Amino acid sequence: MIRIFCKNLDRYIEIEGGSTLLELAATLESELGFRPICARVNNKTEALAYEVYTPKLVEFQRHTEGSGPRVYTRSLCMLLYRAVTAVLPGARLTIEHSIAHGYYCRLHGTDEVSETVVSALKTEMRRLAALDLPFERFESLTADAVGIFEREGLDSTALLLRTARPLYTTYYTLDGISDSYYGVLAPSTGYVPVFDLHRYKQGFLLMPFDPANPAKAARPIRQEKMYGAFTEYLRFNRIVGVSTVGELNTYVNSRRAADLINVSEALHEKALAHISDDITRRYREGGARIVLIAGPSSSGKTTTTKRLAIQLMTNLLKPQMISLDNYFVDRERTPRDADGEYDYESLYALDLEQFNSDFNRILAGEEVELPTYNFELGRRQYKGDRIKLEEGSILLIEGIHGLNPELTANIAEAMKYRVYVSALTTLSLDEHNWVPTTDNRLLRRIIRDHKYRGTSAEETIRRWPSVRRGEEKWIFPYQENADAMFNSSLLFELGVIKDYAEAVLRSVPSDVPEYAEAYRLRKFLSYFVPIDQALIPSTSLLREFLGGSSFKY
Repeated sequence: MIRIFCKNLDRYIEIEGGSTLLELAATLESELGFRPICARVNNKTEALAYEVYTPKLVEFQRHTEGSGPRVYTRSLCMLLYRAVTAVLPGARLTIEHSIAHGYYCRLHGTDEVSETVVSALKTEMRRLAALDLPFERFESLTADAVGIFEREGLDSTALLLRTARPLYTTYYTLDGISDSYYGVLAPSTGYVPVFDLHRYKQGFLLMPFDPANPAKAARPIRQEKMYGAFTEYLRFNRIVGVSTVGELNTYVNSRRAADLINVSEALHEKALAHISDDITRRYREGGARIVLIAGPSSSGKTTTTKRLAIQLMTNLLKPQMISLDNYFVDRERTPRDADGEYDYESLYALDLEQFNSDFNRILAGEEVELPTYNFELGRRQYKGDRIKLEEGSILLIEGIHGLNPELTANIAEAMKYRVYVSALTTLSLDEHNWVPTTDNRLLRRIIRDHKYRGTSAEETIRRWPSVRRGEEKWIFPYQENADAMFNSSLLFELGVIKDYAEAVLRSVPSDVPEYAEAYRLRKFLSYFVPIDQALIPSTSLLREFLGGSSFKY
């Protein structure tokens, strides 16, 4: 017999060696009060097919908490893939990115995606879910797995594995098809009954359950500008021939990383020049005296602001910059969220009274000393930084709340130009595994907080759910109000930050809950071939997080 400690029940349980977590969950169902979709074993996410042979710490998880939503979504993706092979034999499915509260999917090798096609796929998915078919997990030598995927026509998955070169690969089968995911799946299709499909643009949206009401599927929201930003970068990816991590790794292995870096940085510069020209046009027409630059955590707002300022100077304007971060209230005055955590994403984490006082004096032509926020001490300080508007001056205000109407409610709309910055990652691991934008930003934040704010990866990961809740409440509702969107992601960046991020993530101890997320991120980064950060120019937005920037922060 094996003794395991069930964290949900806060007690030890004896089981037969070799028993699966699924079998254990079945015996505990009445005590647990829910049907788990996965479990954390020694603070590492595992499928319920996991067999227990030695003492373990086990925490079963619902599909709505912790690792559960990712497991649910991955399982839906394989369910969708199986439906496509049944309804449209020979068609190729790509799941490209998250948008509008769902996941944007395209079909290739078939006619236009019609309502009839979407309805047929939905019907087939519901049929498969009702059959409660197993997602069967296998592990094999990578060379054997590559052969399986090539026979399936999953060439991008085969390329990913050939370039990442793991010795063994885990893959799943469902009703005769095979696929690979970098995380675990549910035990069977019956675990993912809530979903919907909606025709959208040239494809359709896969909608998982609504986090606010898990019994129903999420409903799409309007994100036209976000879709446009994604589409522009996906077109760029296709032109340079790097849409997947396998293709990126091929570039690196063939010693062409520098070429990709140069063209990606040039794309950033071109986008900023276009935004600058639009601002300048409005300025000369009598408006756009204030540029508000907003975006979620670690989107690169600060460097974007500095580079935009340079572009505005080439248009003969005089940019003056203010960072909203410097107006944080002292830490003990910061509002708290529902979990009792400091809510730094709240608008009221800012000293609005001081900001508006300074702002009005600046607009009145006074010289004003600006504060600096010390993140290590949690205090605002004054170091002699002063600002005064002159003829031709334009004010750049950077911070997560820049697009919130309450921040600048007393300023005429014509005087404002809004820029939304986000790392809209358009790179995919393969055709069915996208790179989440939130993962990209979390990795940036882990590096930045460790390097510049004295914060451990464990603490950053622990706080991330609170950050995400704050973004959903205070930032994302205003993103479609932007006059311009700037995608701060760089095709090559995860290869560059890989080594630094992995080292910081390894510092997360295995006896804390945050280890599960640290391990997942390390697994994710293992697919990337590292890129020498010496190839990155000093003006790159990525230098804001890695260091070595020619800009002063």
